[in-house]
Amino acid sequence: MSTKAGDLPALKEWGAVAHALLRGRQCLLLRKGGIHEKRFEVGAGRFLLFPTVAHSHAEQVRPEHQDLLPAGAADSTEERVVLRCALDVVDVVPVERPEALADVGDLHIWTRGSVDARLDFRPRHRLTALVVRARPLAEPVVVERGPRHRGCSSWVDLAEDLEHRADDLEHRARADAGDVITPERLWSHAGPPALDDATLQRAAGAVRRALA
Repeated sequence: MSTKAGDLPALKEWGAVAHALLRGRQCLLLRKGGIHEKRFEVGAGRFLLFPTVAHSHAEQVRPEHQDLLPAGAADSTEERVVLRCALDVVDVVPVERPEALADVGDLHIWTRGSVDARLDFRPRHRLTALVVRARPLAEPVVVERGPRHRGCSSWVDLAEDLEHRADDLEHRARADAGDVITPERLWSHAGPPALDDATLQRAAGAVRRALA
């Protein structure tokens, strides 16, 4: 996904993963891109996480992380989506040695079967590993789910959703007070990272050594 000034990219990922990232239990994402995408591309160095949910997620999260599932499900319903997690890219690693994915299992919450499913999806496409820094938004962003949020795509631009808030009376009052939500404001007011830089650099090194 290529971005330009004013865009607010969000990556679709499991709601439970958003909470894992914010609690420091995860810093690794594994992606191949949706069925309508030629490949997975990281077009921005920072983005939000757009939570998704499915019944199968419960079977694909390791037992010690099952407690994250209810919160993840509550953030992604048919009517609305709650975004809580801002991400900065620490490293992007093309996976050249998928047989070594088990060596970085401590950097995510998925079961081995879930990782294998991501690897087997679109077998001609290479898996990409992202090491990310997670920060909590100062105030969760709630968007009404619409047709453009659906479909098998990796990314969605939420700038239009923020613009639609201008039709809300409360939002206009906040805008008059200089408190309107903008991409810049989201990043500048986000909370401290879930993991420190030294930990993330060690994780990035481990991912490169294992998978590159």
